[in-house]
Amino acid sequence: MSTGPRRPPVAGVLLAPGAGADRDHASLVAIEAALDPLPVRRMDFPYRRAGRRAPDREPVLVAAVVEEAAALATELGVEPASLVLGGRSLGGRICSLAVAQGLPARALVLVSYPLHPPGRPEKLRTAHLDALALPCLVLSGTRDAFGSPEELTAATAPIPGPVTHRWLEGGDHGLRGRDLAVAGEVAAWVTALGPPGPRG
Repeated sequence: MSTGPRRPPVAGVLLAPGAGADRDHASLVAIEAALDPLPVRRMDFPYRRAGRRAPDREPVLVAAVVEEAAALATELGVEPASLVLGGRSLGGRICSLAVAQGLPARALVLVSYPLHPPGRPEKLRTAHLDALALPCLVLSGTRDAFGSPEELTAATAPIPGPVTHRWLEGGDHGLRGRDLAVAGEVAAWVTALGPPGPRG
């Protein structure tokens, strides 16, 4: 009797920064340290590498994630489906878009997901979420102007994969001063993924 395909164990993690930051953002560095010895690659988007402040258009950002994921998989000698993808704000959102558009991944880590612009709750960035058939960690502060816990819980309900929510009390979108807490939550969740049971 077939038990269906199994997801591979986690082989590595790709982390992308928020719109105003780069690969050396303190929270990404802290996550990498917390995940040691699991291989972690922290990426920059093309506009940051070019010294520009305005983000590239979505297709360019998504292509950058696809390229970085392929490079990490090749470097580690593993399948892309064994990588956890994610990051902060824009970085996490673009990783989720790449997965929704077909990029294989083991799981997604969405820290401070920018559900909508501050004060614009009608401008939801959710059209692709129902294509995320993989485990997702949604970690945000309870005072994030880009999406409250209630808004994020409702918005992520259509995700077909298992969703874990973690809230940092009093944290804003930047989660300033919470790098170790963020890293600890991410590391615990990624470590717990392990080799999963059959999907049926």
